[in-house]
Amino acid sequence: MEAKQLSGTPGGLSTLLKAALPVVPGVNQLPGVKKSSAKTFTGLSYARTGVEANRSAVDAYAAVCAFPRKDTVPLPYPHMLAFPLHMAIMSDPAFPYPAIGMVHLENTITARRAIGVGEVLDLTTAVAVPRAHAKGALLDFVTTVTSGGDVVWESTSTYLRRGASAVRVPDGEPDAGLVIADAPTGGVEWRLPADLGRTYAGVSGDHNPIHLYPLTAKALGFKRQIAHGMWTKARSIAAIENRLPDAVTVEVAFKKPVFLPGTVAFADRGDAGVHTFSLTNPKDGSPHLVGRATPA
Repeated sequence: MEAKQLSGTPGGLSTLLKAALPVVPGVNQLPGVKKSSAKTFTGLSYARTGVEANRSAVDAYAAVCAFPRKDTVPLPYPHMLAFPLHMAIMSDPAFPYPAIGMVHLENTITARRAIGVGEVLDLTTAVAVPRAHAKGALLDFVTTVTSGGDVVWESTSTYLRRGASAVRVPDGEPDAGLVIADAPTGGVEWRLPADLGRTYAGVSGDHNPIHLYPLTAKALGFKRQIAHGMWTKARSIAAIENRLPDAVTVEVAFKKPVFLPGTVAFADRGDAGVHTFSLTNPKDGSPHLVGRATPA
């Protein structure tokens, strides 16, 4: 499919407002806001070109996620550059579901090589028709990052849209999702501050209200604000990044939310170059995230 070009400086309040309008009764029926039917959705793609991995932005992200300052960007950083493409797709009237209510279930990143700070990148994110899931529909947002015409970084973010009406695919077994068996538990404990969601939003552009304040999170069904899933992945990678090769695949499944403030336990096990890791609740061992890093 041909990608729509996203230009200018994306993000900010206007993007958040555009994402919220489809859930406002009455407003969600207006032209330019009303969503298309899932039955007619065939896919959507957006692109950004000539995007620099800016030193100040990279350093700010690295500091929030506990990466060291280096001349190459942290492994998950290109997701920050692709996030406006995710939001552009979700905010497009052709996309059948409102952005608010999409649940990030899984994320897989494959780096082909390290990306230098200051390197200029082209990014494309595409989503195809939904897949069946026991609780609704799954949508894979596939991002490709190129430099000089070569693919240097790829990712797939899988989102869940809850509800039987969301499913377009009537046949076949529901997708079981990423399975990572025998993930380690326990490990080192990290205490997370109440403002972590706001701090990460400042460097990522993801200002979803569920991450910001108790009041905004309660309005969307949470007892208080929760950490961003991609922060939990980034922080986990930061804990082992000095043991990972430049060419690597890191896949994670997001489990139970991390409420802020809160404490999590990080554990990692290395075996023949493969790292299996987890973030768990130190009180009962229930998982927040399970992941695996494999040389690409």
